[in-house]
Amino acid sequence: MSKSAGDATASLVSHSSRLTPAKKLALAVTLTVFAVSWIAPKSPFEQAMHSVLTVIGLLWLWRHDRRWPLRDGHFVAICVFMTAHCIAARWLYSYVPYDQWIQWLTGGWSLDKAFGFERNHFDRLIHFLYGVCFAPAVREYFRQRWPALSARQAFTLAVAAIMCTSLIYEWIEWAIALSMSPEDAESYNGQQGDIWDAHTDMFLATLGSLAAWPRGRR
Repeated sequence: MSKSAGDATASLVSHSSRLTPAKKLALAVTLTVFAVSWIAPKSPFEQAMHSVLTVIGLLWLWRHDRRWPLRDGHFVAICVFMTAHCIAARWLYSYVPYDQWIQWLTGGWSLDKAFGFERNHFDRLIHFLYGVCFAPAVREYFRQRWPALSARQAFTLAVAAIMCTSLIYEWIEWAIALSMSPEDAESYNGQQGDIWDAHTDMFLATLGSLAAWPRGRR
């Protein structure tokens, strides 16, 4: 093993030993769900494209927590989002059988029928969770970097960051879709015939971030 590889491994082990029990459990659950989601994948290529973000996100989470330690709640919230994203990637967002799961758990009650849903809304949930789960951690990061910011000032910047990254994600998704056939692009994007899909996704991420508005005055 090279010296650089050995240093990287030692650094990873050292950081892992500093993780709190809550962080270790959240990370373990996320990695387990990620691994299970790859058992006999239905659409390996499309799932791999979605899973790239999961891998990047987990690497970012580890590196960021190493330099700017996150609160347990913020770390767990991000892992919750990552876990939900793994499930979404498995079924390409549009085909997550959440209504069947709900019917199985409730003995037949259908969420889709109750609310008159005509499309699969799991992708909407993921975008909303992006705002809810990341905004508090981003706010805390801004306060760590710039202590003079109040909680609300930092949160305003966090909401703006969620909005901007949501826009960038939709641009990337659009650019990837341009390189595919119309059928593959529809499958990857999961628009389900909704011409306002990208707009709605960005709006829901913004709503999610606003839902995490700090209640205290710290």
